Amino acid sequence: MTDSLLGKQTENPRSYAPEILRPVPRIDNRNLLDISAELPFAGVDIWHAYELSWLNSEGLPQAVMGRFIFKCESPNLIESKSLKLYLNSLNQEKYSDQHEVLQIIARDLSACAGSEVTVELFSLQEEAMLAGKENGYCLDQEKISAGDYQPDKTLLESDSSSVVEESLYSNLFRSNCPITGQPDWATITVGYRGPKISRASLLTYLVSYRMYNGYHEDCVEKIFMDISTRCKPEALTVQANFLRRGGLDINPVRSSLPVQTDQFRRFIRQ
Repeated sequence: MTDSLLGKQTENPRSYAPEILRPVPRIDNRNLLDISAELPFAGVDIWHAYELSWLNSEGLPQAVMGRFIFKCESPNLIESKSLKLYLNSLNQEKYSDQHEVLQIIARDLSACAGSEVTVELFSLQEEAMLAGKENGYCLDQEKISAGDYQPDKTLLESDSSSVVEESLYSNLFRSNCPITGQPDWATITVGYRGPKISRASLLTYLVSYRMYNGYHEDCVEKIFMDISTRCKPEALTVQANFLRRGGLDINPVRSSLPVQTDQFRRFIRQ
């Protein structure tokens, strides 16, 4: 990736600056995972923006929360720091109404991602942005011995004689930004139908990402591919709810099934 803003001192833009957005080609990491152009999953990346403000026509500041939904088929994801700076560039601009702002953001993000991005803006009182609860069985009390902190798919084990449908999650996931090395924390949820996955092995595998360097989206695609190849589920969904940084949180979802976004909820740590 060229001209990255991550890890650099950057001036906060004082006026509208769509040119500050930086695309990150998805194909680079997918080549490492042997993911072909015909993707083996469906999915979206759901971003929440908590520091989104502009001026109305009278100069009065407006404040909302935003949700941006990127298709996993888009050629690019967007560097998070550049998106933060882009949103900051709206702060002193005057707009006639919220719909105008929504259209501008959708146009600019879609151009950078190379595919249509869905943008929703919420008042600070809307229930759609309230925190929800994790779904399924929490793995974090499983008794495991961990010592390897680079992901290893051979840690995953399953029992082909027992077929189940369940949802498992862990709040212990940590990976690291590939540019700055800063830690990224997340709740990982794995929903599947198929041979029963050893809960201890899944937790050990997720913990092994602790020193791994990868973008949020890349981590989720690697987890999806590793579980698919090792455990061979009939159906699989992997979701990561990453904690916010710089007023943004990122929530990639990859699934063998069509992904529904209308019931999506952030979690309490976000």
